[in-house]
Amino acid sequence: MDTLTSDQRSQLMSRIRGKNTKPEMVVRRLLHGMGYRYRLHAKELPGKPDIVFRRRGKAIFVNGCFWHGHKGCKLARLPKSRVDFWTEKIARNAERDAQAIKALEDRNWETLTVWECETKCPDLAHRLRSFLEV
Repeated sequence: MDTLTSDQRSQLMSRIRGKNTKPEMVVRRLLHGMGYRYRLHAKELPGKPDIVFRRRGKAIFVNGCFWHGHKGCKLARLPKSRVDFWTEKIARNAERDAQAIKALEDRNWETLTVWECETKCPDLAHRLRSFLEV
């Protein structure tokens, strides 16, 4: 049972951002500190990748574990209320992500998905550098 009223839940959910999230800012600061320059949220590319390296033909998606259904992650736990709604919503998000990645790969772009839980890993900088230098 939800402990918040419908209006309270609506207000809370409206504060969740799609751009400039904490995990995205962690990745952006790390990349900038390593000397990489990039573009943000390229509207002309499928899925509007969070971070784009046009000359390299590479794009990075920074996904929230809950919203994009990161399998096996403790942050991706489903709420106890409205389980059917959340299961369907997260499945749609994951399907949309897969379609965007496929569309980018069809255009010969390389993609990397960084999950919210991975932003706390000490080897993230190495993973990003490996992706960008290949």
